[in-house]
Amino acid sequence: MCSPVGLHHLALGFLISEGVIGGLADLWQLKVHLDKHRVYMIFAEVGLNGELRMHSCEESVGSITVRLRQATPERNGRRVLTSGCGGGVTFDDLAGDRPPLISDLQLSAAQVAGLMQMLNQAAGLYRSSRGVHTSALAEPDALLVLAEDVGRHNTLDKICGACLLDAIPTRDRILVSSGRISSEMITKAYNMQAPIVISHTSPTVMSIRLAQAWNITLIGYVRGRRLRVYAGAERVRFGS
Repeated sequence: MCSPVGLHHLALGFLISEGVIGGLADLWQLKVHLDKHRVYMIFAEVGLNGELRMHSCEESVGSITVRLRQATPERNGRRVLTSGCGGGVTFDDLAGDRPPLISDLQLSAAQVAGLMQMLNQAAGLYRSSRGVHTSALAEPDALLVLAEDVGRHNTLDKICGACLLDAIPTRDRILVSSGRISSEMITKAYNMQAPIVISHTSPTVMSIRLAQAWNITLIGYVRGRRLRVYAGAERVRFGS
């Protein structure tokens, strides 16, 4: 379940988050069937990255077709239903057996509060509907890439996909979200190599355990000047 905005970013982000592709070089063609007369197509070999007038059968509307340059190995992992809004899906291993992130990135408690304030101000779709989540890739003093969706996990995939298309590095950056941080969310942060995750609300117990194992700073309940640090407090500077 997703909001019908930036679906090409959503598809790209999901593919790279799940390890289906390692980068754009693995993708031959991606087609989003927007309605019976429009598709969004990414086809690098003919210079396409945009919306086209093209007839689609009614059954295809809302679907996304992906063609890779090479067949991928058959996946041995289980299909896992996660606690994402509307039912998240991942094929990733959530056991936590990964090397911890190494990063010197730090920020102050005031910068944490500032980023959440920026996110709230930038959440235009939320103000219109009151029914979506907002997330952003950020630096300590600025939001870099913003995404909104009915599913909080979708916002991170959209960010990942947008960064892939626009060649924006996600390593050593910050993820800020309005939604609850689940194990799926923290796994996507790890895959983006983002060592700091900030949320307006709470993390789950599993996400805290994974953040501790993977050396990710996890901050929740950022409300005004108040916040809670659940893991990796050494990256947060308190005081003046």
